[in-house]
Amino acid sequence: MLRKNMIWWGFVLIMMSIQIGVSYNLYAQQIQLTPIYGSSPAVVMPALTQQPQVLQQSVLQEKKSEQPTVAPTGPSSSEKASEFERFIRESTDIKQFGYDLFSAPLSSFAPVEEVPVGPDYVIGPGDELRITIWGSIEGQWASVVDRNGMINLPRIGTIGVTGLTFEQLKQTLHKEVSKYYTGFEMNVSMGTLRTMRIYVVGNAHKPGAYTLSSLSTLISSLFASGGPAKTGTMRSIRVERGGKTVARFDLYELLLKGNKTSDIRLMPEDVVFIPPVGPLVGISGSVNVPAIYEIKDEKSLSELIAMAGGLSAVAFKGRVQMERIVDGRSQVILDADLGSIVNSALTIQSGDLFKIFQVVQDRKVVRLTGAVNRPGEYGLNSGMSIKDLIDMAGGLRYYAYQREAEITRVTVTPAGPKTEKILIDLEKALAGQDDQNIPLRENDYLFIRAVPEWDLYQTAQITGQVRFPGTFTIVKGERLSSLIERAGGYTDKAYLRGAVFVREQVRQLQQKGIEEMASRMQRELLAESSVQLSTALSSEEVQARKIEVESKKMFIQTLRELKATGRMTVRLAHLRLLKGSDYDIELQEGDSLVIPTKSSVVNVMGSVMSLSSHVYREKCSYKDYIVLSGGYTRYADKGSVYVLKVDGSARKLSRGLLNWNDPKSKWEIAGFGEAIPEIEPGDTIIVPEKLDRIAWMREIKDITQILMQTAVTAGVVIELLDND
Repeated sequence: MLRKNMIWWGFVLIMMSIQIGVSYNLYAQQIQLTPIYGSSPAVVMPALTQQPQVLQQSVLQEKKSEQPTVAPTGPSSSEKASEFERFIRESTDIKQFGYDLFSAPLSSFAPVEEVPVGPDYVIGPGDELRITIWGSIEGQWASVVDRNGMINLPRIGTIGVTGLTFEQLKQTLHKEVSKYYTGFEMNVSMGTLRTMRIYVVGNAHKPGAYTLSSLSTLISSLFASGGPAKTGTMRSIRVERGGKTVARFDLYELLLKGNKTSDIRLMPEDVVFIPPVGPLVGISGSVNVPAIYEIKDEKSLSELIAMAGGLSAVAFKGRVQMERIVDGRSQVILDADLGSIVNSALTIQSGDLFKIFQVVQDRKVVRLTGAVNRPGEYGLNSGMSIKDLIDMAGGLRYYAYQREAEITRVTVTPAGPKTEKILIDLEKALAGQDDQNIPLRENDYLFIRAVPEWDLYQTAQITGQVRFPGTFTIVKGERLSSLIERAGGYTDKAYLRGAVFVREQVRQLQQKGIEEMASRMQRELLAESSVQLSTALSSEEVQARKIEVESKKMFIQTLRELKATGRMTVRLAHLRLLKGSDYDIELQEGDSLVIPTKSSVVNVMGSVMSLSSHVYREKCSYKDYIVLSGGYTRYADKGSVYVLKVDGSARKLSRGLLNWNDPKSKWEIAGFGEAIPEIEPGDTIIVPEKLDRIAWMREIKDITQILMQTAVTAGVVIELLDND
């Protein structure tokens, strides 16, 4: 009896061991079949392991039955806003275009394994083949391609199929079976397909390694990984294979045009790389799809509007507003007619925000400008006060002057419009004090002042031969000597006579003077040319005067193209001497001082045989340098020779014993004037042309060069000095 019990319990233990082993194998199979990585295992195909045929099929059936019927959702539609979305949130609530495509539940997409296999599908290890034969022989077989690329059919043996397309596979199988049987028909279909591992990296919503069906494409992998993150591009997604880029995909082609021809089928170990997002431009208001768009080749507003689906039916074509980041802050830099801007050469830039307004509704508006966060035009609501309007504009800027604000109000009277200025205590108005927080009327214009003389800071630049060159902040009333002192003073190589001081305000005045001179010369030329042509006595004279007029026109055009430098003449000295002198000028925003090293060159230009530069020699006069340049030309104006000094001033050279000093309004004897050497290192000697001869010269066909030399020499000289 005891022996029978022992045999019984031994049998039970054996059966339990077998059961545990089978369960363990099945459990191990399930572990191997789970995705390598991914947020949605229900849609990521399991990896097939190489097991005996019958066991593998049973495992696949078991896995198929275990899959949940509802897959987890993809990325939430409330994904964290991008930096640009947060930046423009105060102006509009538009979002980056296209990213919501991947926010839908992943179960809403058909499983990729249900897609029919095309004739170009390439067979590989793990694919299940289903073969049916009827006629002289009947049978059905299901065989999985092993890791060696072989399948095994009864009585036929092993057949290599890896690398064959599905079309080639059918031909190969028919040929192999025909070696053993005749008079039969065959049907070949695909069962469960193999899987492959691919990588989605870069700025993906959930980057990682994914196991997908062998039918998966680039778009399939994007859905599996949740698509690009908002820091990732939609316009240039790459597929890398074997170290080479095999495809670039623009999701906008799919989203805006329905074109997915660039979507390619993936191969094992492919890398889907999502680079950082490109330039972003927003468009809101009356367009069909207001959003933030990533631009690639798009440059114009018309292309941006086309991306946004065009203007809506209620869009007002008479107005568009553009905000652009300028000098580190967002500013409304354009508010103009939409039609003229669309047809203009305006180029859109990253960070731009365009607003398209609705159409001629009859609504009341008020306007707000000055030191507020969002100046502009606002609709007037019943009972709207000053405080209400400022709150709508995002409040005051920190530099707003709160003691006083100004309202301009226009009232219609029988005698015509009456304009009045209303001053209010802004601080009390914002506190809700009724006598200051007055109700607004239609077309009121509220101006919020900045604090007096507000400017965040001003800067001046000093470079060259100082100990600490750079750009320095300056305070009101600071002078040139202070800037030099803060820069550590001069170096021992500093050439103070050659200092170049440039001021923006002076440049603007100089440029205005050039433009006014060009306009005046053009008017005089038109009047003079009409008289000369009407009084010409012969056709040759008419032709000669026409040539002269054309040459003068060319000269005037050249004059219009000149750009002023803004240089001021300053004479530097030791800081002790500079302080308190006439040249210790008060600094302004944008001033620039360059202190060069000493130049050893004297330049000679104008009507000489050779325009050249010579080594400075202390004992040489200006005539010596002219001789070194080959001497005067035939038409040189020897009595008007002058020198452009290295400090930017000009001085006449060809003077007699007694000369008139115009600034001092007195006659001076040569040698008793200002103690500045006649020629210094870095000076430029100018020999002018005799202009009074030009009107009678008929043999010269091109006088442009003669006229230009006089006007543009100063600009050329400055360039030479800078090069020295």
